[in-house]
Amino acid sequence: MTVESTAARKTTRRSSGAKRTTSAASAKKAPAAQSAEPELVQLLTPEGERVQHPDYDIDLSAEELRGLYRDMVLTRRFDAEATSLQRQGELGLWASLLGQEAAQIGSGRALRDDDYVFPTYREHGVAWVRGVDPTNLLGMFRGVNHGGWDPNSNNFHLYTIVIGSQTLHATGYAMGIAKDGADSAVIAYFGDGASSQGDVNEAFTFSAVYNAPVVFFCQNNQWAISEPTEKQTRVPLYQRARGFGFPGVRVDGNDVLACLAVTRSALERARRGEGPTLVEAFTYRMGAHTTSDDPTKYRRDEEREAWEAKDPILRLKAYLEREGHADEAFFEALEAESEALGKRVREGVRNMPDPDDIAIFENVYADGHSLVDEERAQFAAYQASFADGEVK
Repeated sequence: MTVESTAARKTTRRSSGAKRTTSAASAKKAPAAQSAEPELVQLLTPEGERVQHPDYDIDLSAEELRGLYRDMVLTRRFDAEATSLQRQGELGLWASLLGQEAAQIGSGRALRDDDYVFPTYREHGVAWVRGVDPTNLLGMFRGVNHGGWDPNSNNFHLYTIVIGSQTLHATGYAMGIAKDGADSAVIAYFGDGASSQGDVNEAFTFSAVYNAPVVFFCQNNQWAISEPTEKQTRVPLYQRARGFGFPGVRVDGNDVLACLAVTRSALERARRGEGPTLVEAFTYRMGAHTTSDDPTKYRRDEEREAWEAKDPILRLKAYLEREGHADEAFFEALEAESEALGKRVREGVRNMPDPDDIAIFENVYADGHSLVDEERAQFAAYQASFADGEVK
């Protein structure tokens, strides 16, 4: 055997050994990669079975469980009626919450009366639990007012159309609460798409540095209009909080019990002076982004069907029936209440009075302003020209 062949054979053995060592190392790393999967806090499975969680748990009475179910059913009914009204030309636009009822009702029911809410334009369920009349939500979408309710009456701010800006408002409000020495908390809602906005990241920075009592509640419904979540982030959204210096948690956004437990814990942490928390409610937008959107252009039917099997309302109903917490009479009465709500909303929208044309100039400034006065006079004269039959 030549020296060259012996050396080649030794090289081959060394290479094989290196490969075996590399393979063994890869095998050892595999479990670590699996453990890196995001933990999803869940208390109610899609089949409606109750499970426990070591860090988050909740004990609710049958009446409280029925209340959560009622909230979700009525919110969905209102949402469906609003969508129909838009299709009939009664509203200019509507942003449906279909599929996100558990995230909103669970988090909303975790709030105290003295807590303050900063919503986007889709938090119809949170508005419901805060006592905002559903018809008041529709005035802006009909174009007859700029909001429709007094934010201070329900500690529920007006809907925010600008993506992500409400997180800064919430952070500033929370900083003010801390300076006042109050023990209340603030919650800011936004979506997965908004998490890419500079305003949201600035809010994270300020809230962490100033230890603001705010909960950032991100409803990750998988789609920012037509952009999937993987185009927004390379890591699970809740992990972003770590880089700003505060905790994040991912909760099953279709599990109303888990959303209630996790949000309640985050709010209590804020009230204790321990700073912000990011809650990522992992859910799904079963409808379109808004009524001007066509989701069939960018997502598959199979995807929606898979999430429909995790419907938040059906899973709680299954649990109520399994545990004997609700009977047929309860469901029938709720169905009748649901239809009555739809009728009230339908009639309320169609009977909304048109706004005063000049009202748009009111409240632009706290005090009078010469330029606004001039513009008001010009617009009034223009409107008057129609009444005289003279168009200028």
